[in-house]
Amino acid sequence: MTAAFPLLAEHIPALLVLVPLLASVIIPFSPAPLRRAGGAVAVLANAAALALASALALEVFRLGRVTYRFGGWAPPWGIEYAVDPLAAIMLLLVAFVSFAASVYSGAAASAEVAHERLPYYHSAALLLVSGLSGMIITGDVFNLYVFLEIASLAGYALIAAGRRRDALVAGFNYLILGTIAATFILLGIGYLYMAAGTLNIADLRERLPHIYHTRTVLTAFAFLMVGFSIKTALFPLHIWLPDAYTYAPSPASALLASTGTKVGVYAMLRVTYTVFRPEFDASVVPMKTILLVLSSAAVVYGAVMAIAQKDIKRMLAYSSVSQIGYIVLGAAIASESALTGSLLHMINHALMKASLFMCAGLMLISTGAEKVSDLKGAARRMPLTMAAFTAAALSMTGIPPTLGFVSKWHIALGAVEAGLWAVVPVVLAGSLLTAVYFWKVIEPAYFSAPAEGHKPDTPAPFWAAAPAAALAGLGLLLGLAAWTPAAGAARAAGELLLK
Repeated sequence: MTAAFPLLAEHIPALLVLVPLLASVIIPFSPAPLRRAGGAVAVLANAAALALASALALEVFRLGRVTYRFGGWAPPWGIEYAVDPLAAIMLLLVAFVSFAASVYSGAAASAEVAHERLPYYHSAALLLVSGLSGMIITGDVFNLYVFLEIASLAGYALIAAGRRRDALVAGFNYLILGTIAATFILLGIGYLYMAAGTLNIADLRERLPHIYHTRTVLTAFAFLMVGFSIKTALFPLHIWLPDAYTYAPSPASALLASTGTKVGVYAMLRVTYTVFRPEFDASVVPMKTILLVLSSAAVVYGAVMAIAQKDIKRMLAYSSVSQIGYIVLGAAIASESALTGSLLHMINHALMKASLFMCAGLMLISTGAEKVSDLKGAARRMPLTMAAFTAAALSMTGIPPTLGFVSKWHIALGAVEAGLWAVVPVVLAGSLLTAVYFWKVIEPAYFSAPAEGHKPDTPAPFWAAAPAAALAGLGLLLGLAAWTPAAGAARAAGELLLK
């Protein structure tokens, strides 16, 4: 670490993982009064993590890459944390969304999670944050796997925490596919170690170019890409996602949809741009072409499937398949403009999808609505919730001047710069289809009268509605001040491409 961090501040990278991890242990093993206050403990722990991530991001963008060596051992023998601009952005994104989700969960989780399970729900959510932060910050591929497993185990528990039996089935299905993905990733890491004799990411980057064409390295790359594609829910390996996001409690869906798959994409970027250099694609495996085809299909397929859904959360789940396609599409184009757009869309999707799932939960709490058809006249009955949903939907669609428009513009611009004109219609078609499935919700909510005989509404808690509205508003604010997030994303993209 740099000298700018005095005393304990020098250990910020370690504390980013340690604080939520310790809080996740404290909640279930505390006396009953503290267990009942698990939601407040989660908010405080996530607030601390957000403060740490903010300080670390400022340091990285001011002075450059930050490293932290455990026990003073230099890599490749010692374990290292490494934070470059991309990692700083991701750490800040995960910490911010997790803080908002913890505020929402503290007010709304009791509506969908049994009272006796609430302390364990908050504990699992913190464990997820710790695992995701570790995946982002580690400079070692084996520890990447370890943190992936921590985050995955927490994710399985969060999905299964719902009151409905379907949640258990969805959690079990995700466990099976998640285990398959983890096996692929672990095998890939094992083959990398066999080939290069090291697990440190920076060291692997220096050693691998000399052995790119060996079968061991090619096998390792294939295993890693398949494993992370499952974790990312990239079409056609997305089959675990619709049920998981539909039947999980809404607070869990908001957290997982906004952070889990984004960190999976981040890990994929680390493999393709940092462990393996960009020239690996040009000279060995045409991964760029493969990802372009799959991500383009994901954009269209996910949107078409979302249009066909009648359940609100299932529609949002298939929307995630489409939006993940946009993120991977920008990364596959591999130009600075497109990669900048990919990172901006990662930020946009994390913020907006968290808001949308929170709004879906508020609709359930207030009106009992689970189907699109249940939302007739909803804007009159819960105006703040529907305003937040509409604002988030506009940003997801890419309507100016939202952040979603800025991200899609950069992806399309990068495609044109790379001579990939066929990508532009995909970006436009995806946006039009996105507008269709969100209009299915907005139209009856604003332009239809409430159905006769609907049951009386229950007012949504303010501390549940506030995070949803704040996240949705942030999409517009970041779009209006687009030069700020775009500058950070462009710096991260440039360093990733030049490494």
